[in-house]
Amino acid sequence: MNININNSSTVPLYEQIQNQIKSQILNSSLKPGEGLPSIRNLAKELKVSIITTKRAYEELEKEGLIQTVTGKGTFVAVQNTERLKEMTMFEIESKLEEIIKQAKSVGVTLEEGLEIFKSIYEEV
Repeated sequence: MNININNSSTVPLYEQIQNQIKSQILNSSLKPGEGLPSIRNLAKELKVSIITTKRAYEELEKEGLIQTVTGKGTFVAVQNTERLKEMTMFEIESKLEEIIKQAKSVGVTLEEGLEIFKSIYEEV
């Protein structure tokens, strides 16, 4: 599992961990049923507090993205693919709504916005 911590970010460490694991689950880098490092091992690997990794795992578990099996470990939840896609689409729509509001506030037209979107989409 590849997680990069940015100590100068205003985003709390547990959220950085949570967001990166969530992203890896949603883009299928982490597969359903795949085991995750123990809280202790992940904390050691990332050089953060056990409390930090525990909180990240708890938040992911609340979202239904991971599940902990007592005595066995923590695993990527076996989820309905449609549910994961729906979650991702909701997140994209929310971010786009913010961007569109900002663009409209400075007078960007729909055509200009679509051109910007298309240009960036083709670059990525």
